[in-house]
Amino acid sequence: MPKPTKGPRLGGGPAHERLLLANLAAALFTHESIQTTETKAKRLRPVAERLITFAKRGDLHARRRVLAVISDKGVVHKLFTEIAPQVEDREGGYTRITKTGYRKGDNAPMAVIELVLEPVVKKPSAKKAAAAKVASEKPAKVAKPEIDETTEAPADEDSAVEAVEADEVEADQVNAAATDEAVETPEVETPEVETPAEDAEK
Repeated sequence: MPKPTKGPRLGGGPAHERLLLANLAAALFTHESIQTTETKAKRLRPVAERLITFAKRGDLHARRRVLAVISDKGVVHKLFTEIAPQVEDREGGYTRITKTGYRKGDNAPMAVIELVLEPVVKKPSAKKAAAAKVASEKPAKVAKPEIDETTEAPADEDSAVEAVEADEVEADQVNAAATDEAVETPEVETPEVETPAEDAEK
C-alpha cells in the first residue's frame, strides 16, 4: 500500500489533485518560477523533482513516463532539451521554495517555487583539503647530486662534459707514456755460456 501524503488533499479528489499538480509542474517548467500557496509548493516539489530525474535519464521510456503526467509535448521537450542538461551535474535539490508572505484576500501563506539552474560548484572534501594544506606547508625536498670531494663540481652541463673529456685525454696521455717507456727500455745482454762441446773443439 502506498504511503499517504501528509496534510489535507488538494482539490476535490485524488484525480483532481493529480491534474492540479501536473498543471503546476507544467507551469513551473515553462516559466522556471511560479508563485502559489505554500502548501501547493511543498506538494509540487517532489512531483517536479521526480519528473526532472526522468528527464536526466533522457531515454524513450523516461520521456513516455513524463508524458503520462504532463500531456503538453512542448513542455516535455523543453524539460528534456533545456532544463535537464543544466541540472546534469546536480544530485537532487532541483527546486527552491521561498516564502513571500500572506495573500491579501484570504491571508493564505504564499511562496515562490523556482528551478535551481545555477552551475554546481563542488567543494573539495575535508581529506583532500587537509592533504593539500600539509603538502603546501612542507617544502619540496630537492635531490642534490653527489659530488666527489677531490674534484670540483662543474657549473653546468657543458663544463661537466668538458671536464669528463679532459679526464679522458689525461688518461690517454698516461697510457701512451707508459707504453713508450716500455718500448724504450734497453735490452740487457746475456753472457754467452760455453758448452763442453765447444771446449773440446778448441
